[in-house]
Amino acid sequence: MNRRRPTLLAALTLTATAALTLSACGSEDSPGKGEDEIAGADTSSEPSTSPSETTATQPERPEIALPADVTYKFEWSKTGDPVKDAVLHDAEQRIRAVDMAIAEQDPLHKAYRFYSEGEAAAGSEKYIQDFVDHKARTTGVTRYYNESVNAKDDGTAALVYCEDQSKSFNKFLKTGKADVTSVTKDSYVLYASTLRKNSKGVWVTERLVSERGSAKCQP
Repeated sequence: MNRRRPTLLAALTLTATAALTLSACGSEDSPGKGEDEIAGADTSSEPSTSPSETTATQPERPEIALPADVTYKFEWSKTGDPVKDAVLHDAEQRIRAVDMAIAEQDPLHKAYRFYSEGEAAAGSEKYIQDFVDHKARTTGVTRYYNESVNAKDDGTAALVYCEDQSKSFNKFLKTGKADVTSVTKDSYVLYASTLRKNSKGVWVTERLVSERGSAKCQP
């Protein structure tokens, strides 16, 4: 879940025992260069945004408020499928919630725990704690693109996407200065996650694996 470049913070590696794996891409965040298809992913290029009607009765979702200098470009298209769009919506909210927890320096923030469970939640806690230990947070704009989602009839889903960290950095709380680093192939990260629709109708992320520098995400 190392969504920022590891100039300050050590890369956090999550278990690779997810139902969705990076096909022939090597270990997470390894410098693999495969152009392979992602196992379990739907390669549809149809457009997605966030649906508001994923269940008949929506749970009360946590409010997500971020510093003005933490922004995103979600280039996830609308699929037209309400289930797939719900998966993308809740995955996006998890990403935002983790950055909010970092900004508020709270490794146990309820917002990201609303959208993640199990190994993914434990990984987020450790990732956020790294920022807390270094008295830092995120800043800049992060872009998400090349998404592929496959929803199954059993209430689970596989989501693969790319992240562009070339304009996002670590910011030190004491000085207010950002650690601006050069753009390299490692500024682009491939993620593969498994999600499950819980009893509240929320698509929670249960597992997440990544490959930094993936050839599939390079500009």
